[in-house]
Amino acid sequence: MDGDDSGRRSVGSDPPPDADRAAGPADDGDEEIRADGPHGPENPDINDLLAKLDALSDTVDEGHEREKVRQTISLVERMPGSSAFRTRITKYTSRDMAEAFVGAVIFALPLLVEGGVFEIAAWFAAVTPGGVPVFLLAHVGFVLVMTAGLLYFADFREIEISHPIFGVIPRRYAGILLVSLCTSVFMLFLWGRLHEGDPSSLERVSRVAVVWAGAAFGASLGDILPGDSQGVDINDLDLDFDRRD
Repeated sequence: MDGDDSGRRSVGSDPPPDADRAAGPADDGDEEIRADGPHGPENPDINDLLAKLDALSDTVDEGHEREKVRQTISLVERMPGSSAFRTRITKYTSRDMAEAFVGAVIFALPLLVEGGVFEIAAWFAAVTPGGVPVFLLAHVGFVLVMTAGLLYFADFREIEISHPIFGVIPRRYAGILLVSLCTSVFMLFLWGRLHEGDPSSLERVSRVAVVWAGAAFGASLGDILPGDSQGVDINDLDLDFDRRD
């Protein structure tokens, strides 16, 4: 009887090979759950939440569902404590315009006292094969490309394009170009540099274009370097005035 009992105990104590194979993955899964906890990492942060949301966006099928997930990701990225909060710009506010103006003034000031601006403008106005100021047009194209590259391709900030003008032109890009151009014209006129020496109309335009290059560069840096501005996006401003007698 003792021999039979010991035999039964020895047989019962050894699990079948299939049971070992079935228990293997389960044990690994248990270890993973114990490592991360039943609901994810033990001390989750915003980056963990963003990772989960990114994974979720890959699983949804409907377009409106993906849009909701993207909106949620954008909201989380703007929360304090997120690394994206410090590097990503999502809004375009009136404060951004003010920062662009300050940057444009700082970079335009040295050019206003330089006689080289007049020499470059005279060169632009003189080289007009077929009546076309080719160098002036090339300079304007350079300003446009330089500003776009500084905003969207240089590794300063990740700028989100939202509510573009006519569905094509980014608001920040247009705002920086317009603010810097107006600043250039205003300062040249204010300091008497626009009409000095009785230049031609094309030469005046060339003077503005030369100063505009530096002003656009300064406006771009003044806008994006401080990061995402506090305040309401200009697209969300309520300009309706309820006038009651």
